[in-house]
Amino acid sequence: MTSTYVHVNPLLAPADADHMLAIAENLGHFETYADEGTSEGLGESLPQRFDVGLNYVNRGLDGKGCSDEPAVALGRTNYFRETYVYGDEQRVVGIESFAAHPLILQSAKSLSGAAIIVPAIVYANILVPGQELAIHTDVPEFRGLNRKNTPQWLLVCMLHSKLFESWRVPIMTCVAWFGGNAGGAFTFYPGGEAGARHAISADHNTAIVLDTDRFFHGVERVKTPSLKETANEGIAQVGSGATLEYAGQDQWRLHTSEGRRFDYQWADLRYSISWKGYCFVDADSHHKWRQSEDCLNLSNVQEIFEKDLRQRGVHGVAALSPDDYARLLVATYVSFPDESDQT
Repeated sequence: MTSTYVHVNPLLAPADADHMLAIAENLGHFETYADEGTSEGLGESLPQRFDVGLNYVNRGLDGKGCSDEPAVALGRTNYFRETYVYGDEQRVVGIESFAAHPLILQSAKSLSGAAIIVPAIVYANILVPGQELAIHTDVPEFRGLNRKNTPQWLLVCMLHSKLFESWRVPIMTCVAWFGGNAGGAFTFYPGGEAGARHAISADHNTAIVLDTDRFFHGVERVKTPSLKETANEGIAQVGSGATLEYAGQDQWRLHTSEGRRFDYQWADLRYSISWKGYCFVDADSHHKWRQSEDCLNLSNVQEIFEKDLRQRGVHGVAALSPDDYARLLVATYVSFPDESDQT
């Protein structure tokens, strides 16, 4: 069977791994993923990844059910994120060697079969005690459309529908972990959504490289040595407007939009850095992307979806509200793993 991932241990030299922690400290301020914005016109009142949130509230991390109240469940998955690099825009100093790490590039090239790899995005996630990351696939890109100009849930539907493969820009991802939290294992389905779920510990200075646009994955619950594992009260407060700030001396502070404060040590937090690289099978596909040739736009996408829906016997799509249209596409094209069906 062809390998679908590479597990790297260790990834960096010890001093370089410690520097990854210093980058977050120097940045000093993280906001929640939910605050990345909503979608104007299409599903405009829904969160960017409402598909993931709904599945998590209904089925939990493993597809077998969620016992939390909806507000607590959503707080568990509203983690903190900041982007370090996006294309030519670099926000932090000292990330250059990670972004161009030869072992990451080599693994991405081997797994994708691509002749050309273009490092494109580096971002960091921080989860606080009691949080976990719902099972999901990452946000893909297509020529002309990406998360900066298109709703994230729509891009995900486009990938899962397989209707837009000739425009897709394949992406490989490296998720690297830094810090000493004992929980928060990376859980994923290397054999596809119908296969078994696996887990890899999020040990300091280790990493996994795989296609997170295609393979479902998530994060098991973050544990902590100094607080109760579930920390329900604090988790319920990680809503829109919450911030996580470095206070010095190994201390982080979570501020809620209601004015409450929660204090953590580095060892309480699960910190990861994700690298994404565009994969091109040959010079021609790289040229098309670089020159923005044969690009999609939102009108093209809606026409292709509506044609496919009519062939499926679904009519009256044009009369739907933006939110109902969004829900229809997710329900039609995105199939999450269901462990209740496995024996």
